[in-house]
Amino acid sequence: MRLVYFSMVLLGLLIMGKVIYIQFVEGDYWRERDRLVTLRDVRVDANRGDIYADDGRLLATNIPVYEIRMDMSREVTSDEVFNANIDALAVSLSRLFGDRSPARYKADLSQARSNQHRYYLIKRNVSHEELLQLQQFPLFHLGRFRSGLIVVQGTRRQMPYKTLAARTIGYNREGIYVGLEGAYQEYLQGTEGKQLMQRTSGNSWMPISDHNVIHPKNGKDLVTTINIQIQDITEKALLRQLHQRQALAGTAVVMEVSTGKIKAISNLLLNRSTGRYEEAYNFAIGHSSEPGSTFKLAGLMAGLEDGLFSIEDSTDTRNGRTTYYDRVMRDASNEGRGVITIREAFEVSSNVGISQVIYDAYKNQPQRFVDRLKQMHLHRPLDIEISGEGQPIIRDAGDPGWSRVSLPWMSIGYEVSLTPLQTLTLYNAVANNGTMVKPMFVSEIRQAGRTINQFSPTVIDRRIAKPSTIDKARELLIGVVENGTAKNIHTSAYSIAGKTGTAQITQETGGYQLQGKTRYQASFVGYFPANNPAYSCIVVIYEPTGWSYTGGQVAAPVFREIADKIYAARLFTPEKPPREHLIARSVPSFRNAYHEDMKTIYAELHAHLINDVAGNYVRSIVQADTVELQEREFVENLVPEVVGMGLRDAMFVLENAGLKVRFTGRGTVQRQSIRPGTRINPGSVIHIELS
Repeated sequence: MRLVYFSMVLLGLLIMGKVIYIQFVEGDYWRERDRLVTLRDVRVDANRGDIYADDGRLLATNIPVYEIRMDMSREVTSDEVFNANIDALAVSLSRLFGDRSPARYKADLSQARSNQHRYYLIKRNVSHEELLQLQQFPLFHLGRFRSGLIVVQGTRRQMPYKTLAARTIGYNREGIYVGLEGAYQEYLQGTEGKQLMQRTSGNSWMPISDHNVIHPKNGKDLVTTINIQIQDITEKALLRQLHQRQALAGTAVVMEVSTGKIKAISNLLLNRSTGRYEEAYNFAIGHSSEPGSTFKLAGLMAGLEDGLFSIEDSTDTRNGRTTYYDRVMRDASNEGRGVITIREAFEVSSNVGISQVIYDAYKNQPQRFVDRLKQMHLHRPLDIEISGEGQPIIRDAGDPGWSRVSLPWMSIGYEVSLTPLQTLTLYNAVANNGTMVKPMFVSEIRQAGRTINQFSPTVIDRRIAKPSTIDKARELLIGVVENGTAKNIHTSAYSIAGKTGTAQITQETGGYQLQGKTRYQASFVGYFPANNPAYSCIVVIYEPTGWSYTGGQVAAPVFREIADKIYAARLFTPEKPPREHLIARSVPSFRNAYHEDMKTIYAELHAHLINDVAGNYVRSIVQADTVELQEREFVENLVPEVVGMGLRDAMFVLENAGLKVRFTGRGTVQRQSIRPGTRINPGSVIHIELS
C-alpha cells in the first residue's frame, strides 16, 4: 500500500515538473506553434496599374470584384434575428444570382448556421453593382456586426476595348504575364501587403481586425503609344479581308514615321473550332519568315550604296524564267518582259530581273552584299520590350547553309527571315530620310496621375544609307503604286509608296509543297503620304484562299483602307491642301439618300468609296475624293428624318411609316412639319417643303 502511495506521489511530481518545464522552458516554442496553427499572414495583392492609350483612354484596368461570406455564429447574429430574415434573404439571393432556388439557398444557409460556420462562402466574383444591391437585402442591411456579412474585395483585369491590340497589351497566362503586362511587370504590379487571418470552425480563415494589416502599394500606370481610333481602323480592315479571303491569319501594324511609335498593331488567327478570328499569337513581333519580294528593296539599296548600278540601268527578264546552276527562277506572271530598266523590274516585281542585277553585281563578292544588309541592321533583333521577338536570319557567305544559289534567292526574299515588325522598321527608315528608329510601345509611366518616367524615341542608326540611296529607294516605292503591282491602290487624294510581297511558306517537313499544295503569305509594306511621310504600315496575310494570293490583291487593299480612313479622320497633314479643297467641292455630300443612287453618282464622279453599308438609305461624308457612307436607320413607330431626300424617296419612306404626305416645291426636302423621332399617330399628315 505504501509502495502504491509513493508511486502516485512520484507520478504527480513528474507531471508537475513537465508542466513547469513546458511553461517556462518550452513555452515560447509551443505558443508560436499554436499561433502558426490558428493564425497566419495572408498576402494582400496591390492594385495593379492601369494601361492607357495615347489619348488617356483605358486599355487595361482592374475592376473590383467581391467574395461574399457570412459569419454564422450566434455571437454575431441571434437565432431570433436569423430566423426572422432567412426566408426573405434566400429569395433575394436567388433573384440576384440565379444560380440556386430560394429553397436551396435557405437549406444551405441553415446548414451553415447549424454548423456555426464562421466564414461561410455565399458567392465569388460579385460585381460592385451586385454588392450594392446585396447590402440592402434582409439581414444584410443590418451591417456586418449584426448580420455576419463579410465582404472580401478582389480585382479582375479587364480590357474595355476587348480584343483591340489585346495580344500586345498582354494578359496573365497561368501566372505569367505576357505582352506589355509582362514587359512592365515591375512597374504595374506594385508592392503586396499582408493581412493577419485566424482559423475558424469549418477549417476556414477570416481576417482579424484592420490593425493587423500592412497595406499594399498600388502599381504604376503605363501610357502606351496605341491610338484607339487608328487601332480600330486597322483591326476592322484586317478582319474584313481575312473573312473575305478565308485566310488562316493576318497582322497589320501602323507606325509613326518620325518617332517609331506604334499607333496600331493587330494580330488575328483563325480559331478553327469556333470559326472566329482571335488575338492568339503576336505575328508582328514573333513570327519570323521568308518575306519574299518586300526584301527586294534591301537588295537594290545595297547595290546603290556600293555604286554598282543605277535604277535606270537595264536588266533582262527573258521569258520570265532563268536558271542559276540547277535551280530555276521564275517570275510570278510566268511571262517575260524582255529587257527593261531596274526601276521597271522593281515596279512589276520581276524575280528574274532583280535577281540578275544582284547576282551580276555581287557574284564574285557575296559577303559584300551581306555586309550591306547588315549595315541596314537586318541581322539583329530590334530588342523591343515585349518578349518573344522572332530571330532575323541573314547568313554570311561562309556559313554552312550558304550555297551557290543563295545570292540570287536572297535578293528576292528567300533564304532570309524577318518578322513583319523588322521589315516595317526598314521601310520606316526609308520614309524617315534614312534614320532608323526603334519601334516603341510605351511613352510614359505615371503614378497617381503624375508622370515619373518619360520615354523618348530610340535612334538605332541616324543614317542606314547615303541620302542619294534613300532618294532612289523612295522613287522606286512610289513607282510600285503608280505603275506597278500596287497600282490598284493608287489614289489622287494623297500619295502612297510601298512594295508588294508574295512568298511561298516553308512547310514543317521542308520545301514549299505539302500534299501537292503550296501555301502563300501576301504582304504590302509602305508609308503615306509618300512626299511627306506621317505613317508607315505593313500588312501580312497568311494562307489566303480564293482566286488570288498576291500581295497586291490581298494585302495592299487593307493598307489602302487603313490609309484612307486615317486620311479621312485628318490624322495627318494633306500634301496639297488647295487641290484637296477643289476636289471636295466637286464631290457632293448627301444627308439622306437612296443607297444605290449614291453608289451610281459617286462612281460617275470617280470618287473612291472607302466602305459600304447594308441599309437602303445612307448619308455620305466626303473627304477630298474619298467618300464614307453611313447607314440611316429608321425606327418603327417613330417619324423618320427625310431632310435631304428627293421627293420619291421621301414619299416612300414616310408613307411606309404610316404617314400621309403633303408637299410643296421641287428639288430636295428642306423642312418637315413633324420633328424626326416623334411617335407616330396612325393617319397623321406630315408636310414637307422642297427646294
